[in-house]
Amino acid sequence: MKNIRNFSIIAHIDHGKSTLADRIIQECGSVSDREMGTQMMDTMDIEQERGITIKAQSVRLNYTKDGVEYILNLIDTPGHVDFSYEVSKSLASSDGALLIVDAAQGVEAQTIANVYMALDNDLELLPVINKIDLPAADPIKVAEEIETSIGIDATDALLVSAKNGIGIKELLDAIVDRVPAPSGDPSATTKAIIYDSWFDSYLGSLALVRVFDGSLKKGQMVKLMSNNETHAILELMYPHPLKRHNTKSIESGEIGIVVLGLKEVGVINVGDTITDAANPTKESVGTYEPAKPFVFAGMYPIDTDKFEDLRDALDKLKLNDSSLSYEPETSVALGFGFRVGFLGMLHMEVIKERLEREFDLDLIATAPSVVYHVYLNDGTKIDVQNPSELPEVNMIERIEEPYVKATVITPTEYLGNVMNLLVTKRGVQNKMDYLNEDRVLLEYEVPMNEIVVGFYDTLKSISKGYASFDYDPTEFKLGDLVKLDVKVAGEVVDALSVIVPRTSADSRGRSLVKNMKEIVPRQLFEVAIQASLGSRVIARETIKSMGKNVTAKCYGGDITRKRKLLDKQKKGKKRMKAIGKVQLPQEAFMSVLKMD
Repeated sequence: MKNIRNFSIIAHIDHGKSTLADRIIQECGSVSDREMGTQMMDTMDIEQERGITIKAQSVRLNYTKDGVEYILNLIDTPGHVDFSYEVSKSLASSDGALLIVDAAQGVEAQTIANVYMALDNDLELLPVINKIDLPAADPIKVAEEIETSIGIDATDALLVSAKNGIGIKELLDAIVDRVPAPSGDPSATTKAIIYDSWFDSYLGSLALVRVFDGSLKKGQMVKLMSNNETHAILELMYPHPLKRHNTKSIESGEIGIVVLGLKEVGVINVGDTITDAANPTKESVGTYEPAKPFVFAGMYPIDTDKFEDLRDALDKLKLNDSSLSYEPETSVALGFGFRVGFLGMLHMEVIKERLEREFDLDLIATAPSVVYHVYLNDGTKIDVQNPSELPEVNMIERIEEPYVKATVITPTEYLGNVMNLLVTKRGVQNKMDYLNEDRVLLEYEVPMNEIVVGFYDTLKSISKGYASFDYDPTEFKLGDLVKLDVKVAGEVVDALSVIVPRTSADSRGRSLVKNMKEIVPRQLFEVAIQASLGSRVIARETIKSMGKNVTAKCYGGDITRKRKLLDKQKKGKKRMKAIGKVQLPQEAFMSVLKMD
């Protein structure tokens, strides 16, 4: 155990975590130069295309220092705020963490959030200043910023360039010297935590575990403590950048993959404890809580026959992404589907894209919303995720909406723009600190509904990409909120309903119907698009009918022949208007996102 080092890499998005992981793998000689690629630990196509890490990945490496061979278990974590749950899972199974900070950009909002998570887990933090080869790099200033804004000693911060391989050997030596070896009792009964899981087409449900006490052996009967189910271990493997390595046992302090031959996807739960079936441990590890979704959206198959396929796909994806939650729901406009809970907007985009790519589904996603606490006149309280579930106005006593503590770090030249954005999003300032003469940290209380849609993109736009953002849910507060309905051809489309502040309902309604007019295709009859608050219509746009030349077959003759055909068409269009159904494209359901 004294030669094992379990550590995670944490940083703000785009500070070079995945590139640094590549250099560490290369320096340890686990992958030859010929086999080496970019973002070796980002295994999904979508990660490679977007250049971001979505799923935390583990790898076991061998490294020799002063003639002694060490085992390094490295976990590369995502940097985007939406995937902070992946970071918390990884930190729960680590003994130390590399805190990567960009030498040009300095400390960002997510950097601070990740540090607090690491400190909550009592991890040894190693500050690493990356990209020191950039022309704009200022390692001394960044080291001072780490000390002032985070409060950890950065005098011995490691200076590296992951792109050019500078300082990697010194970094590995520091990991061996400064990250503590795992603690645990090898002779005690088996106790291991499942900190990740995924579905394999050939092996079934796989669990990635960290063994704290005892060991796991091939053929051993083990018990999953959350559901008291017992299973035999069929295979044990160590994670490797290219190919998993089989082993007969995973000892105390080690990380490995357990194959139980499970084809049911709901049996393995991330955060669960594995113990020996014959001699179980009394206490579970339980070092972190399950993820709580913040954003909810409806997912519906375009082909209604694919509902069961969507259910199977979500089951399998939940094993791969334990932060996902879902339940069936129906919509008058869209039929049968699921209300899916996400950690944020990027998480929602990624899940929809994965469902469509990996499971060959065509989906319609409704606009995202958050959970509201609705108190009724009879004293009962209900949680509303879907705006169409909101009770009638005369039944509601009050509505409370979730708030978050938003932390924004911005260069001083964009301070006015950023503060203006936060005020328009109904934000209330808590504090403003100058990290140095160039950068300011802002902390605001903001309604969550205002930041889940479009806020991050707008922030990046007004700050030219330099501002960083992180948020933490705080509490529910009273809000003056109303339900905005959209009627297409006289029918309410429940999937387009949104909950908005009363003060901005009129402007949002006008913006929404204007966007819808551009998206909804012209029909053979006139279509009215209306925004309404209850029975009161607040905005209307009309889509003109598509003309069909019914007189094309008339080659001259009396004008009354043409008029007769046009009158006949007019009567037909009236009838179509009465019974015609408008087909709405996917863009119509997402037009709600552009109604600011």
